[in-house]
Amino acid sequence: NHHLTPFPGEDFQMFERDLPGENASGLSFQTASDKLPLETCETISNSWGYNLSDTSYKSKEQLVKMLAKASGLGANLLLNIGPMPSGKVQPEFQERLAGMGEWLKVYGESIYNTKAGFIKPQTWGSVTQKDNKIYIHVLDSKNASILFEKFPFKKITKAYLLKDKRPVKFISKKEFTEIYTGFSNPEIDNVVVL
Repeated sequence: NHHLTPFPGEDFQMFERDLPGENASGLSFQTASDKLPLETCETISNSWGYNLSDTSYKSKEQLVKMLAKASGLGANLLLNIGPMPSGKVQPEFQERLAGMGEWLKVYGESIYNTKAGFIKPQTWGSVTQKDNKIYIHVLDSKNASILFEKFPFKKITKAYLLKDKRPVKFISKKEFTEIYTGFSNPEIDNVVVL
């Protein structure tokens, strides 16, 4: 039963149709473990199995944002598809999975082998971390800048966009760190590398 907090000896914690700790679906009441690997299980449509009448497909944009937020929480994303009776995968699913694959070719460094960010996902996006790099996933491009009042790292040596290595302006002081994010482009997720 995945609605319960993990028992001793369990090796990971799964959240159905939810990001750890959010319980938006009403299925995941448990608190996210800080010791076990976490996993979010989601569907591209509303069905786990093949369902001809279910044409409510999540967009590539929704799926990329879900992946960025799951990674920002340190969770694996299991994305389910229900094959057709013929064994084929619906073109709508193929299209979305290929779209995510294209996105990951550019942005995979900010997702693969990263850990949860130093803050949980926010309205503007999420943060992932790996080695000496912090990846700021700017999912809401309306923000001119992102302000961190408690930035847990001593020094930022450089900040740039992951996609094209273009420099990103920032201010880093003892009291706060501000990253300028007024990007006027159609990216789903402007990933800034610190």
